[in-house]
Amino acid sequence: MTSRLVDAGWAEELNTALQLEPRNLSLISPFLKQKAIRRVLSRNPQLVRVITRFSLADFADGVSDIAALRSLLVAGARVRGVRNLHAKVYVFGSRRTIVTSANLTEAALTRNHEFGLVSDDAEIISASTRYFDALWECAGRDLTARQLDEWEQTVTMHLASGGPRFRLEELADYGTDATGVLQSGAPPVPGPIPQAEQAFVKFLGEGSNRVPLSYSTRDEIDSALCHWALAYPATKRPQAVKEGAVMFIGRLTYEPTDIFIFGRATGMRHVPGRDDASADEITQRPWKKTWSRYIRVHHAEFIAGTMANGISLKEMMDTLGPDAFTSTQRNQARGEGNTNPYNAYRQQAAVELSPQGQLWLSERLQRALVVHGRVPQEELNKLGWPKIHESLIAALA
Repeated sequence: MTSRLVDAGWAEELNTALQLEPRNLSLISPFLKQKAIRRVLSRNPQLVRVITRFSLADFADGVSDIAALRSLLVAGARVRGVRNLHAKVYVFGSRRTIVTSANLTEAALTRNHEFGLVSDDAEIISASTRYFDALWECAGRDLTARQLDEWEQTVTMHLASGGPRFRLEELADYGTDATGVLQSGAPPVPGPIPQAEQAFVKFLGEGSNRVPLSYSTRDEIDSALCHWALAYPATKRPQAVKEGAVMFIGRLTYEPTDIFIFGRATGMRHVPGRDDASADEITQRPWKKTWSRYIRVHHAEFIAGTMANGISLKEMMDTLGPDAFTSTQRNQARGEGNTNPYNAYRQQAAVELSPQGQLWLSERLQRALVVHGRVPQEELNKLGWPKIHESLIAALA
């Protein structure tokens, strides 16, 4: 019987344990992400029980996935929820146990610095099993698909309203209070990861109404309401943006003539009806009659101060050349079409970034946020936020 302290290679440890015993899995993980759950389910495990957190704020913040819970239910797993869960314990029948700092997320399994114990010792496996069983008994009823549908609608409505952090406390926690079993509190909830499979620069303003570099980023947010939605022309629906895309937010400027990136947010795919400016919104801001299509965003963050603190798109294009944008990079690879980034975004409401472009902007925007600070959340809380109308609820149903 052996026990090992492990500080790396958690994905391999999980795969090895699943090969050793794919039955009678007892998993405790506060946060669950879809890719990591797919790792588990790829081994076709049987008799799976999972204890996790049922806080809707976790799902809204993106640190845990409703989709991961749905995949578990489809695979026949039983899932229960506990409030303030912090323990991570994975028991593979009577063959192995893992006690670790790593959640069942791809970041924890492959990138984060995590530390823990992997053991085949019968006493440690038995102690882990007793802990799981005691917590399971305190964890209430099994999760149902109907509950997930309701949670998904609630979370989607929250994100569709811009995902303001001051409303997170309004999202319920459906986990059971198991204070008598748990001794430690909940871990801090990290913010969303800005990198994504898809990223765009969304342009605010037109050639005829550029702003100087001295223009306040706070005033631009107040004017455009870009903390919860990015407006596109009424003539064409923005179908290219996928769920979860990173939306870098830039403003057309003069002296110099450029586009300065001053914020970013997580985008949602465009849904007709839900993502069209209402009559009231057009009355309040007549320019929305022309720019009436939305890409709703959440978890927006903005550089404090003025546009001068932002990131020059011209500098990015000069540095990366054809590798700045998806279209120019693709054209260069196939040897035909436009490869000039300056021609790729003209007359466009937004432009899709290449992976290199996304990384370049992410690094510099992150640096600017550290140097200049963020527009305070309390300031964003004072701005206009959308109301959840019946039409929006119907569109989400």
